[in-house]
Amino acid sequence: MPDTKTAKPVRLAGLAGAVRWDTAVGALLLTLLICSFSFVDNFGNALNISFLIGNTLPIALIALPMTMLVVSGEVDLSVGSTAGLSGAVLGALWNQGMAIETAIVLCVLLGAVCGLVNGVLVTRLGLPSLAVTIGTMAAYRGIAQIVLGSDSVTDFPLQYLDFGAGRIGDTFIPYAALPFTVLLAIAVVVLHATPLGRSLFAIGASEEAARFAGIRVKRLRLAMFVTTGVLSSLTGVFWALHYASARYDNALGLELSVIAAVLLGGVDFDGGKGTLGGAIAGVFLLGTLQNVMSLVNVSAQSQIVVTGVLLVVSVLAPRVGRDIARARARKRVETAPPPATT
Repeated sequence: MPDTKTAKPVRLAGLAGAVRWDTAVGALLLTLLICSFSFVDNFGNALNISFLIGNTLPIALIALPMTMLVVSGEVDLSVGSTAGLSGAVLGALWNQGMAIETAIVLCVLLGAVCGLVNGVLVTRLGLPSLAVTIGTMAAYRGIAQIVLGSDSVTDFPLQYLDFGAGRIGDTFIPYAALPFTVLLAIAVVVLHATPLGRSLFAIGASEEAARFAGIRVKRLRLAMFVTTGVLSSLTGVFWALHYASARYDNALGLELSVIAAVLLGGVDFDGGKGTLGGAIAGVFLLGTLQNVMSLVNVSAQSQIVVTGVLLVVSVLAPRVGRDIARARARKRVETAPPPATT
C-alpha cells in the first residue's frame, strides 16, 4: 500500500496545476452554451439537447478511464477500435441467437482482454503505450471486420434500443445519462479522494519516485488499461444500441475525440496533472461545438479539422503557459534586490 503522506502533495500539485485551465474551459463551455441558446436556431429544443448528450456520452464514458490513464503517464489509442469490436461481437452473437444480456457480458469480458493485451505489452514488455495502442487500434478494427464483415445488425430488442436512444419522460435527459452520472461520481472519488488516485498522480509526476514510495507502478497501470478496455467495450455496446446499428466501423475515429477532449480539459499529456472535472468540461465543450456546427450546416470534414486544431491547441497552450510562468519566475529572481547585509 503506498504511503499516502508521500503521494498526497503530488495530488495537490496535479490539481493546482490544472485548476486555472479547468476554470477557463468551464467558462468557455458556459459562454458557448449561452451563445448557442441565444443565437442558434433549434439548439434549445429538448430533442436537440437530448441528441447532444446522447452523442457526447460515448466520448464522456471513455474519458473517465482515459483521464486516469493519461494522469499516470500512459495513453490508449485503441479505445475506438475496442468499442467497434465490442459492437461487432454484440451484433454477431445476437445474430446467432444468443440472449442479449449474455452477449453484453461477453463483450465486457472481451474489452477486459483487449485492455489486458495493451497493458501487458506496455507494463511487462516495456513498450511505449503510444506505439502499442496504434498497433492494437488497427488489429482490433481488423478483427471487428472479420467478425461481422460488411453486415449491419439492427434488430436488437426494443427495450434496449429505448435505453440507448430514449429519454426520461418529456425531459431532455437520456436514460443512459443516469448510469454515466454514477460512474462519473465513482471516478471523481477514486481519482481525487483515494490513495489509488494519489498514486496515479505520483506515477505520472515521477515514475522513479513513485517506485521508491512503494507504489506498484506496473500493477496500477495494468489495471488502468484493463479498466479502459472494459469501459470502451461498454461504449461499443451503448453505441450499437444508441444508433440501432452494429457495424465493424462503429466508433471509427472516437479515440481522436476522446484524447482531444481530455487534453482540452487540462489533463497534461506528460502525466501527473489534471482533473476529471476539467476532462468532462472538455468533453461537453467539444460535443456542444460539434452540435452547433451541425446545426449551422458545417460539413463533417470541417468538424474533423476543428477537432484536430483543438487537439493541437490543447497540447500546446498549457506548455506555453508553463514556459511563460517559468520565464517570469526566473526574471523575478534575477531582478530581485540582493538581501540586506548586517
